[in-house]
Order: sequence, then C-alpha cells, then structure tokens
Amino acid sequence: MPERKAAQKQSRGTVSNRSLERGLEILSAFGPGAALLGNGDLVERTGLAKATVSRLTRTLAEAGYLEHDVGRKAYRLGVPVLSVAQAMRSGSTILLAAGPLMRAAAQERRINVGLAAADREDMVYLESIRYNQRASLRTIVSGQRIPMDLTALGRAHLSTLSKEEFVRMMARFEKRERGQWARVRAEIRDAVDSVHAHGYCGASWQPEVVAIAAPLAIPGHRTVVVNFSVRSVEPMQTIVTELSKPLLELRDQILAEVARMES
Repeated sequence: MPERKAAQKQSRGTVSNRSLERGLEILSAFGPGAALLGNGDLVERTGLAKATVSRLTRTLAEAGYLEHDVGRKAYRLGVPVLSVAQAMRSGSTILLAAGPLMRAAAQERRINVGLAAADREDMVYLESIRYNQRASLRTIVSGQRIPMDLTALGRAHLSTLSKEEFVRMMARFEKRERGQWARVRAEIRDAVDSVHAHGYCGASWQPEVVAIAAPLAIPGHRTVVVNFSVRSVEPMQTIVTELSKPLLELRDQILAEVARMES
C-alpha cells in the first residue's frame, strides 16, 4: 500500500472536516500486510503528526472502528468497518448487475474477470472472479489494491480523466516509478490511445499474465473498469485481440443491466 501523505495535502474544509479526513486517512492506512499498526506506523503511513495520530486512534477505538491490542501497543480495524463495507456492496446497483454477468463470462471462457474503481494512485477491486486450474470459480475478497499506472484496469481508468487530472496523476506516477518512468509513461499513453480508439487496452505487468480492460461510464456513478485476465505465454497482442470482443460485450451487458435496474 502506498504511503499516505495527508499532511502535505491542501484542504479548504473546516477544522471538523479536516478531523474527519484525517480519521479516514488512519483507517485507509490498514490493508493486506498492514493489519496491525501502532501509532508510529500510522504516523509514517499517513504523514500526520504524532499527537494527531494518538488523538484520532483513541477516538476511533472508542467508536469501535479500531480495536486496541494493548499487549502489542497497536491497532487493528474494528467490526463496524466490515459493516460499512458490506452496506456499500449490498447497496451497489453496479455490483448487483455485474456479478452474475461476470460469473457467466468467467465460466464460459474459463478466465478471470474483475471489476475495479480508482482510489488515489491505485485501483481497488470491487469484485473479482478467479477461474482456477480445477475449472471451479473462486471469488477473491474485494478490496484488493493494484497499481493504477502498471495495470490494464488502471490505464483504462486514466483514459477517462480530464487533461488536467491526467497530468496530475502522471506527475505522481513519475515520482513513484522513477527509473522505469520512460517505459511506463509510453505504455500509459499507448493504452489511453487504445481505449479512445477501440474502447479497451491491454497490459502485462506480471509474468505470463495478460489483462485487457474497458471503462464503464454509468450516469450517476463513478467510473468503474471491467477486465479479463489470463495466464498465457502467447504474445500480449494475440490475447488482447482474442478477448476484446467478448470484453466489450460484457461491458455493454453490464451497462444495459444497470440501466434496467435503475429505470
């Protein structure tokens, strides 16, 4: 998970709003590999002052959103966080519409199908259907984060941004990638051009794994991105060409089902 540098952000909100933002920064610092964090860890991850972190963790623990492990002098997420997440999932028309269609596509083609949305410099899986070697479906827990700049999901999302937003995000990625930036920048621009021309883009950021993704613009909702991924030693373009039509068909099916459910 990337470090949270909230202290470096400019905020136009009131003092109470900034306290809320900082509390959310604390909660967002937790994730895979960071399930138990002390105040020092949270200071490093968020960029907030030590006194601010101490005050906020105490308040969040009193409210139940953090659980204090006294023996380890650290915190873990509390039960209410799961309740909020489940409320988001169960109330999402997009997930209700997309889930069955994604499972059907995964079963028919024996591929992985995912749906994700952006959070800062990452993409967060809203749903992920994995097709394993035994030809049975396995659903990975939603919430997994992947880098926006390196993945088909992320690059498809970047294609939907305004010019100003795109420039800001590219500046952030440049700081993160450093030595690899020239290559990554060229790949991002090629992917954005592909989405604008064809509706999808491909990427292979893990060995022998090829992914293809397409953004979905749904009125009244934030942009989400759907993808297919497969393990293959074939050239990326071969896989992208093979999967582009069914991916766009799935995109259109999801759009139509959301429109039907919300009509």
